[in-house]
Amino acid sequence: MKPISVGLVGLGTVAQGTLNVLANNREELARRIGREIQITHIGARSDRDGVDLSGIRVSRELMDVAEDPEIDVFVELIGGCDFARELIEVAIDSGKHVVTANKALVAEYGNDLFEKAQQKGVTIAFEASVAGGIPVIKTLREGLAANQISWLAGIINGTGNFILTEMRDKGRDFADVLKEAQVLGYAEADPTFDVEGIDAAHKLCILASIAFGIPLNFDAVYRQGISTIDLMDLDYAEELGYRIKHLGIARRTAEGVEMRVHPTLISETQLLANVNGVMNAIQIHGDAVGSTLLYGPGAGSLPTASAVVADLIDVARALTVDLTNRVPHLAFQPTHLDDVSILPIIETLCPFYVRLSVRDEVGVLALITRTLADHGVSLESVIQKDGVEGEPVALILLTHTVRERDVLSALAKIEQQIFVVGKTVVLRCEMLGDTV
Repeated sequence: MKPISVGLVGLGTVAQGTLNVLANNREELARRIGREIQITHIGARSDRDGVDLSGIRVSRELMDVAEDPEIDVFVELIGGCDFARELIEVAIDSGKHVVTANKALVAEYGNDLFEKAQQKGVTIAFEASVAGGIPVIKTLREGLAANQISWLAGIINGTGNFILTEMRDKGRDFADVLKEAQVLGYAEADPTFDVEGIDAAHKLCILASIAFGIPLNFDAVYRQGISTIDLMDLDYAEELGYRIKHLGIARRTAEGVEMRVHPTLISETQLLANVNGVMNAIQIHGDAVGSTLLYGPGAGSLPTASAVVADLIDVARALTVDLTNRVPHLAFQPTHLDDVSILPIIETLCPFYVRLSVRDEVGVLALITRTLADHGVSLESVIQKDGVEGEPVALILLTHTVRERDVLSALAKIEQQIFVVGKTVVLRCEMLGDTV
């Protein structure tokens, strides 16, 4: 049978990994799909040392690949949104299936691209856009298709997880670990996308859409980064039996869907709490299966290439399948997506960790607990740290489940008191159960 002709744009680490996987596993892949996959056209602005492109047509103009009539599948691995989107639209218009690892593009423009692909009768595959080599998109779309997903929570940015792990294990501050992450290649020169939660928000947007059958809505994802996390809060969380992880959380509630990325306290007994370094993990809860956990490398040349090639295999298998029998891009039929409301973060229900800096005076704790109670906030744990005489002391509170607007209203009133000094720290907690 005629080989599948693939055009690829980009020649970075993931593209090079893709070439290696295709070359190393050529016979195995052919056995799986009944025909070979061949990279026949590559678009790259310049050559890369050590990359063998013999026998492959190379174009400096990337659009030449998207327009090539001999190509069956177009693979976009350049990143960014504007030009990548233009390339993919041209490829779709010319009847090509598309594979991409571009999370930002899918999260921000996926609705329009999927509609265009549907109209043209082609597929966009994007497994590599979330969690590198972990097959979480395929798991949600197919493996857990029998389930109604109630929630998912994940460590979906390895850079942030590496930083928090180093801070907790070695007592290093954020800035110090960030510099090392940049040296090791885990963080970019401008680390904003990683440490401020933008990268994780793109991925969470995609996962939530597939899990709940809702349109992609990146702008509705709440995001908070880890750059303000203090070592003392990592220590106090441990004292309470928790660890702080930078989680992406999506939950279906009676009031709407939650989509949020933020530092989160989770019990040290939870599997997610013990995912360290640059590794990723996603916990998914379905009504039939209960909770499952997917764990593995969330980035890197070969792990991400594994997902890219898996998408090529899926596309190859679907080439002769009628459009109506293919797995929908967002798991649900396009006409059956629910445009449900996204819950504002202040309406979130969860326990909260609060660290107050207060003067060590009689009656302070009583006034704080009374003010909290007046706003419907009850406490599970209280820790008051010993301090130097005459100096403020740390007061750590762990609430029961409460609506965020209520705990913030109570704290706003408490912070008006003269015995409160310094900045109040507020972090959300998650029990990772059916309900919080």
